[in-house]
Amino acid sequence: MEQLLHYIWKHRILPLHEMHTTDGRTVEVIDPGLHNTHAGPDFFNAKLRIGGTLWVGNVEIHERSADWVLHQHDQDPAYNNVVLHVASVIDADVQTMDGTHPPQMELKVPKYVLNNYRRLLAADRYPPCRDTVMQLPKLIIHSWMSVLGAERLADKCEAINQRVKMAGGSWEQAFFATIARSFGFGVNSEAFEQWAVRLPFMQVAHHRDDPFQVEALFIGSAGLLDTTTMNERQRTAATADVYFKRLQTEWNYLAHKFNLSAMPRQTWRFLRLRPQNFPYIRLSQLAQLYCSRRAELANITTCQNIDDIRKRLRTETSEYWRTHYTFGNESRDCAKHLSAASIDILIVNAVVPMLHAYGCHRQDELLVKRAADILESLPPEDNTHIRLWQECGITADNAADTQALIQLHTHYCERKDCLRCRFGYHSMKREK
Repeated sequence: MEQLLHYIWKHRILPLHEMHTTDGRTVEVIDPGLHNTHAGPDFFNAKLRIGGTLWVGNVEIHERSADWVLHQHDQDPAYNNVVLHVASVIDADVQTMDGTHPPQMELKVPKYVLNNYRRLLAADRYPPCRDTVMQLPKLIIHSWMSVLGAERLADKCEAINQRVKMAGGSWEQAFFATIARSFGFGVNSEAFEQWAVRLPFMQVAHHRDDPFQVEALFIGSAGLLDTTTMNERQRTAATADVYFKRLQTEWNYLAHKFNLSAMPRQTWRFLRLRPQNFPYIRLSQLAQLYCSRRAELANITTCQNIDDIRKRLRTETSEYWRTHYTFGNESRDCAKHLSAASIDILIVNAVVPMLHAYGCHRQDELLVKRAADILESLPPEDNTHIRLWQECGITADNAADTQALIQLHTHYCERKDCLRCRFGYHSMKREK
């Protein structure tokens, strides 16, 4: 209920009749203030006219006024400049640490807002606000989509900045970790990032001219050459495989040389994965790409268009994996290239955010603009949730649009965070 009170105060969904404090003074909300989601009062720098006097200060909101003491605001100096305390139920007097008594005002959540909110939370169909969205003007929809796209890109850039920090300022190493995460294609993204962070980047670079050694380092450090963690069937097939033995011998030598340890095999997910997405295949493709040097950051930043980037990211497995998906189990001979669709996913999730983050770091506006242009030139992604939004009339023309819809789904719809969503706002304020 308190969140709803924050919502109606922030969006000024206030009663049409004149509002009063508990001591009878009129209250006029000129500016509700800046919503604070951290410690301290709920709204900063609100402008209120109370009893004819203009006040500028903070506003605190609770479901019940007794929560003021319950939350120990009477012992916190941060609440000394609260000029109005708002509550749905006034059941206690309030006092600040410096001894003043802020005026209080009772504010109820309008019944239609409460009903709309409950309806959104209880809805079985997706998206729950579809009836509202289908009636919204295109300008409102596109405006919110622009914000969502910017939010998603900002989140990815922040993750890259953290990787740069962990890599001691190395943008090249951070780019490799970003590419590696994208090679997980959702299911194994976290595992790939953990693996990339653990990988001794400088030591691996010494062996970049030998793809076999790099593949041994990649697969070995991932824990996928450890027979003690395999089941009996996997162990029997692997130990009878000549290539597996060569990789294992090479990994043991390099691990001893550089004092390396492997991550737990259990980190990787195989269940319900298509064979071409098995970590063995992706790690081999990544090893070949790494050894080719085509996808170094310096090379990617010089690409002028999307076709150049696609060429840089093309890769396939080593010869052994042409006829294998797992160790010791031979399959039909085929070149396991990174598909065109997979390359575009890498561009969306790794290249575009890296160009944007690196451009911001270098204060290179052309690089930042190129990142935006590339995203808008990529075809739209396709998944169930994007198709359901399209049924609501939201057409995704390019990858920038689908990135916005993915952000909407993962950060708002999945979390039932309708109070922060503009579509939710328009759904909640409907009186019919």
